[in-house]
Amino acid sequence: MTHPPSAPAAAPHPASAPARPAVPGQVSRAAAVGAAPPPARGAWATGREVLREAATTEPGRLRILGAVLALLVLALGTVAGLEAADRAGSAEDVVGRSQPLSADAAAIYRSLADADSTAAAGFLAGILEPAESRARYDRDIATASRLLVKAAANTDGSGESAREITTLNELLPRYTGLIERARAANRQGLPLGGAYLRYANQEMTTRLLPAAERLYAAETARLHEDDDDARAWPYLALGAGGLALGVLGWAQRREYRRTNRVFSRGLLAATAASVVVLLWLAGAHTVARTGLGSAQSEGQQSLQLLNEARISSLKARANENLTQVARGAVLTEDGKNDKYEAEYATGMGALADALARATRLADDEAGRAPLAEAAAAVEEWRKRHAEAQKRGDDGDYRGALDLIVGPQGETEPKESAGWSFDQVDAALERALTHEQDEFTRSARGAVDALTGLPLGAAALGALGALGAVLGINRRLSEYR
Repeated sequence: MTHPPSAPAAAPHPASAPARPAVPGQVSRAAAVGAAPPPARGAWATGREVLREAATTEPGRLRILGAVLALLVLALGTVAGLEAADRAGSAEDVVGRSQPLSADAAAIYRSLADADSTAAAGFLAGILEPAESRARYDRDIATASRLLVKAAANTDGSGESAREITTLNELLPRYTGLIERARAANRQGLPLGGAYLRYANQEMTTRLLPAAERLYAAETARLHEDDDDARAWPYLALGAGGLALGVLGWAQRREYRRTNRVFSRGLLAATAASVVVLLWLAGAHTVARTGLGSAQSEGQQSLQLLNEARISSLKARANENLTQVARGAVLTEDGKNDKYEAEYATGMGALADALARATRLADDEAGRAPLAEAAAAVEEWRKRHAEAQKRGDDGDYRGALDLIVGPQGETEPKESAGWSFDQVDAALERALTHEQDEFTRSARGAVDALTGLPLGAAALGALGALGAVLGINRRLSEYR
C-alpha cells in the first residue's frame, strides 16, 4: 500500500519570522519614508535657548557680566565726551561769536547815533561845515556799514537779527541822502536845510536807531542762550557714571563673595577710569560755570549798562544840537515844551542812572576810575547846557550856540557842552574796553577748563571698557 507523498512544509509567515536585531544609527525605511520631519526652529528661539543655557553656567554669566560692564563704561566715556564737546562749543560761541556780535550791534547803534549828532553839530557850525566834523561823520557811517556787513556774515540767514540788518541796510542810504540834501541847502543859506536835517533826524530816531536797538537786543539774547547752554550741568553723563560705578561695585563684590579675591585688576582699572571721568567732568564744569558766571556778573552786566549809558549820552547830545537847530519850532505832544529839550533831559537822566549802576558793579579801580571821570563830565555838561538855555531864552542865540558847539575857529572848544560830551564818550570807551577785557578773560578761562575733556573722556571710557573685559576674562580662564 502506497501512501501519497507528503506536502512540503510551508514556509514560515513573515510575521512569525524572528526580527533582526536593530543596528545602531540605522533608520527603518518605513520610518524614513512615512515619519514627519521635526519643526524648524527660528533664529530668535535658537538665540534665546543659547542665552538661557549660557546664563545657567558660571562662565556664561561671566561673559554676560563682562559685556554689560564694558558697554556701561564705554557709554559713560561716550556720553561724557559728547556733553563736554557740546558745553565747550557753547562756551566758545560765547567768547568768539555771541559776545562779539552783541558788542558789534552796540557799536552800530553808537556809530549811527554819533553820526546823527555830528551832522547836527556840523550844521550848527555855519555854512561851511568843519573838516573835522565831516571826517567824523564819514567815519561813523563807514564803521556802521562795515559792522553791518560783518553782522550779516555771522548771523543766521533767518531770524530777528537778519531782519533788522536788512532794515538798516535799506534805511542807511536814505538817511545819508537826506543829510547831503540838508548840507547842500545849508551851503546856499536856505532854511530848507534845517527841515531836511530834522527829517533826517526823525528817520534816524524813529527807524534806524530802533532797528539797531532791536538788533542789539536780539544778539544779547543769543549771548544769554549760549551762556545758559554752556553752564548747563551734564546730567546724562553724571547719571551714566553713577550707574557704571554701581554695577562695577556690585560685580567686584560678587567676585569677592565667590572667590574670596579682594581685588580684580581689570575691574579696578575700569572703576578708576570711570571715577577719573566723573571727577574730570564735574571739576571742569564747575570751573567753567564759575568762569562764565563771573563773566556774566562782572563783565556782561557792566557792558550792558555802559552801552546803555553811551546810547543815552548820544541821544542827549543829538537832541541838544537839534534844540538849537529847531529853536523851539518842534513841541511836545501837549504843545507846552520844546520836544528836543524834553528828550535831552530824559537822555541825561538815563545816562546818570546807568553810570550809577555801572559804578556799583565795578569791582576794581581800573573800572571805577573812568566812570568817575564820566560822572564829573556829565555834571559839567549839564551846567553848560543850562547856561546855553539861559542865553537862548535871553535872546543871545550866538552865545548859546557857542556854549553848545564851541566858538567858531577854535579847534578844542573846552568851554562847550560838546567838549563835555566828548569827555563822557571817551571815558565810557575806556570803561567799555576794560570790562570787555574782563569778560573775555573770565569766559576764556571757562573754555580752557573744558579743553581736552571730550577726547579724554572718550579715551578713558575705552580703556575702562578694556579693563572690564580683561578682568572678566581672567576669571573665565580658570574654567578652561
